[in-house]
Amino acid sequence: MLILHTTIAIVGIVALILRAKVDPVIALIIGSLYLGLATGVGFTGTVTAITGGFGDIMAEVGLLIGFGVLIGSLLHAMGAFQKMVTLLVDGVGGRRLPYALTAAMSTVFPAIYVDVQVVLAAPVVRSAGPMIGRRGLPLMAGALGTGIFAGYVFVVPGLAAVSIAGLMGIPLGTWILYGIVLGPLTAILTTLVFRQILRSGFWRPAVDEPVEKTVAPGEEARSEEDGEGTEPPEKQRSTTPPLVVCLLPILVPLLMIGGGAFAKLFGVTHDAISFLGDANIALFVGLLGAYLLCRRALGSEGTNRALGEGFHTTGEILLITGIGGSLGAVIAETGLDEILAGLFTADAGAPVLVSILLAWVIAAVLHLAIGSVSVAAIAAAGIIGPVLGSIDVSPIAIGLAVASGAMFALQVNSNFFWMFKSLVGLSTQGTLKTLTLVTALGSVISLPLVMVVGLLA
Repeated sequence: MLILHTTIAIVGIVALILRAKVDPVIALIIGSLYLGLATGVGFTGTVTAITGGFGDIMAEVGLLIGFGVLIGSLLHAMGAFQKMVTLLVDGVGGRRLPYALTAAMSTVFPAIYVDVQVVLAAPVVRSAGPMIGRRGLPLMAGALGTGIFAGYVFVVPGLAAVSIAGLMGIPLGTWILYGIVLGPLTAILTTLVFRQILRSGFWRPAVDEPVEKTVAPGEEARSEEDGEGTEPPEKQRSTTPPLVVCLLPILVPLLMIGGGAFAKLFGVTHDAISFLGDANIALFVGLLGAYLLCRRALGSEGTNRALGEGFHTTGEILLITGIGGSLGAVIAETGLDEILAGLFTADAGAPVLVSILLAWVIAAVLHLAIGSVSVAAIAAAGIIGPVLGSIDVSPIAIGLAVASGAMFALQVNSNFFWMFKSLVGLSTQGTLKTLTLVTALGSVISLPLVMVVGLLA
């Protein structure tokens, strides 16, 4: 009965979000309440698990998410990411541009919302496409899609990456060491494979590239991934610093966290190193740097406006992330962790690989059903997190498997799909052939890479 009630709860959450169009926050709470009451956790125990789970995950990632979103908002207001796109266009040749674009999207750009990324980069995709050749537009569109979501799920401070690490208790420094390799590697390999697919006559411009575009770049749009509308960047002053300076609020925290992780790896221990390598301190340093740069470039009014937008988005993200922790806490109280642990450690020739594959499948199915990478990642991490201590597989491998599965085949039940279609200038069929295909390819290509991590970690 426990498995049945858990299945009902999860299917019910998916149905509420997908069919009834209920907000994920409400759907996750309803599912958590049903699961706790139906499995005998009790009225008091269910409430305690929901509130306790919310508080626990907020203690883990609340400040990280808040600081990361605010950094992205301030840098976006200064036009830092727009400068990055311009640099890519000017600095590399047409043949290398898809790889440069997807690498940048999966390493630097995860600091901002996915809808802002596509608004900034869509003009590059459309203008550079014809310069590459007759298959240039789909190739650039595919590079953009895979870069955005490979960064989103694998690379800190991408929302899905930070959420999975927090929900599953994986040190952020450890995640950075693996994610910064896996994210761009997945994006570049996917773009290479997609380029070969396009050479087979797969793309038909007459039906895949409509002449008319329905939404202009920079026009306000909304994405279910982040829940935040996109706006044109703040008007920059001549005092806006160079690009390398603008990106310091991202690069310095990553170096601080990575340095702390390497110090721990080599057995170097000191309170000062632990303090500076702490993810919360590192991201606060980044936020302080972004704030000072923004004040100098845009003044107090522009900075406050950028912070206001960031605070608005932070509240929505924190709420759904916290409730993902609530669902995981209720699952832990039901005793399902022992059953799931049995599934993960079932008799098999390669239990590590089977465990990784199972985690990947759970996240992929949730994404296909819900249509949101972030919600799928949070829900899957909440389901699997409670069993990590019971299985003989490295937590980082399971976490990366969830990330890999959560990006599988973004399609028509996602608002981002339609936003991407309009901004890039594709038909629905063309969007399926680019965005949906490359996120499916990226998910599948990253899976064996994650399995290698599982065997070595």
